[in-house]
Amino acid sequence: MRILVVCGAGASSTFVAQRVQRAAHDRGLPYSASAGTVRSLPIDLDATDIVLVGPHLAPDLERIRQDAATRGVRVALLPEDVFTDLTGTRTLALVDEAMGARESADTV
Repeated sequence: MRILVVCGAGASSTFVAQRVQRAAHDRGLPYSASAGTVRSLPIDLDATDIVLVGPHLAPDLERIRQDAATRGVRVALLPEDVFTDLTGTRTLALVDEAMGARESADTV
């Protein structure tokens, strides 16, 4: 699974991406995580399964969801306290939950 973590400038998303990548690796999951920006999103969506949106981008969430939906990409808003998830396990659980919701919707 390809995870894209998006923030305004790409700095804070880099930390989140590294942590969720490590958490996935520790669980033996073949996930890759990378950081991006809202500006690079139109290009990055083509190589992404799920976009994790930084909490400060909540006002842009609906537009991001619409753009992602055209490519079949799932979107989840990260919680305000995401930067305190030092191990990435809570963020990885959010990914699993969001993708599980997609799989459930796909089977209905």
